[in-house]
Amino acid sequence: MTSALGRRLVACLLNISEARERDVVEKVAQAAISHQHGGRRKGVTVLNIFSDHDYNRSVLTIVAGIELIGEVVLSASERAFSLIDMTVHEGIHPCMGAVDLVPFYPLGEEVSLEDCGKEARGIGASPYVMNCNVTIDTQDVSLGRDVAAAIRESSPGGIPGVQVMALPHEGTVEIACNVESVPAPAVGGESWPAFRVGEQKFCHAPASLITTRVAELARCQGVTTQGAALVGFTPLECKRLAERALSQDIGEFWKELHGVRM
Repeated sequence: MTSALGRRLVACLLNISEARERDVVEKVAQAAISHQHGGRRKGVTVLNIFSDHDYNRSVLTIVAGIELIGEVVLSASERAFSLIDMTVHEGIHPCMGAVDLVPFYPLGEEVSLEDCGKEARGIGASPYVMNCNVTIDTQDVSLGRDVAAAIRESSPGGIPGVQVMALPHEGTVEIACNVESVPAPAVGGESWPAFRVGEQKFCHAPASLITTRVAELARCQGVTTQGAALVGFTPLECKRLAERALSQDIGEFWKELHGVRM
C-alpha cells in the first residue's frame, strides 16, 4: 500500500555532462537538497548518482513532491551550468550541454503526466524510463549497431519501448538502452513489470528480456556478452526507496547505496 508521503512524488533523472570531477557532480546534487543560502531543504532526496568516465556523464535521481520538484531541479541545473565548462568537455556519449536531459516522471498516484508537464515547463514529462546497458565483447561498433537496430522498438521484431545506441566503452561496445514505459496490457502480458500513473496502467520490458535478446544476437555474430547493468531503478523501486529516504529525512541517499545504482 502506498504511503501518504508517496502519493505526490515525482522523480527527475537529471543528466549532466560531467563524471570525471566527482566534487563537481556532488556539488550539483547538494544544490538539489540545499537552500540557496544554506540549510537542508526538506522533502527532497537524491536517491543515487551514476557516473560514467568514458561517457563523461552523470545521472542524478532526484525525488520530491510535485509542489517542490521544479524549484529543486532548477537549483541543481543552475549549479551545473555554473560549474561545467563545455568548451573543454570530452566524452563519448552525445550531449547537448552542461545539463543534457531533464525528464520528469510521476511516481505517486495523485500526480498525473499533465502535472509533471506543467512543472517541467516544456522540458519533458513521461511515464518512467529506465536504462539497461549490455556490454558485448568486441570493439566493432558497426556490429554493435546491427545488434542495437535489431532490438530497437521501430525495427520489425524489436522490443516495445526500447530506444538504443551502440557506443564504444572501455575497450568493448555497450548496447545502451532507454527502456520506456508503454501502455499495459498492450504488450508483455503478465511477465512485464507494471505500475500505475493515476488511472493509467503502464509496463516496461524487463532487463532479463533485453539481456537475453542481445546475447542471442551477439552470439550469431560470434561474440559473447560481458555483462549487463540496470542503470537505474524500476518505477516501483524508485518510489519505495524515495519513501524510505524521505520518511527518514535522508537527503544524501546516494551515499547509502555507495554509487552502485542510479
